Amino acid sequence: MEEALRLGLTKAIGVSNFSVKKLQKLLSVATVLPAVNQVEMNLAWQQKKLREFCNENGIVLTAYSPLRKGASRGANEVMENDMLKQIADAHGKSVAQISLRWLYEQGITFVPKSYDKERMSQNLSIFDWTLTKEDHEKIDQIKQNRLIPGPTKPSLNDLWDDEI
Repeated sequence: MEEALRLGLTKAIGVSNFSVKKLQKLLSVATVLPAVNQVEMNLAWQQKKLREFCNENGIVLTAYSPLRKGASRGANEVMENDMLKQIADAHGKSVAQISLRWLYEQGITFVPKSYDKERMSQNLSIFDWTLTKEDHEKIDQIKQNRLIPGPTKPSLNDLWDDEI
């Protein structure tokens, strides 16, 4: 990828689903930092350690599944979270807006998927208000786990390096 960048065949190098351990290994040999790391990130999988590492190293994080939708099984641990519904009601916003605003306040870029014009408009209505300190403290208490717990090939231990 560095050669493709040097030759002008690409404008940047990005990675996907890299844990801190995998980024450390990459940075030990790379001459060019990845510009972005696209990972699952949402209020039920906040990846604090990865956020800190990428911030310290100038790597932009992009969140996929920011609303915890996709291949989930069972209840949606973000969109159906009672505490998030309370925060949303207090702000006159939706749970989706609370989720996207939290990502925005963390400096995370995100890719919400919607074909519904009303929801797309709501997704853009997150810039004229902020979450409170108390909101952040409550959000920090949300149980953390990945959207797809497995089994996978390769196994999640190989893919995620057992990072939380």
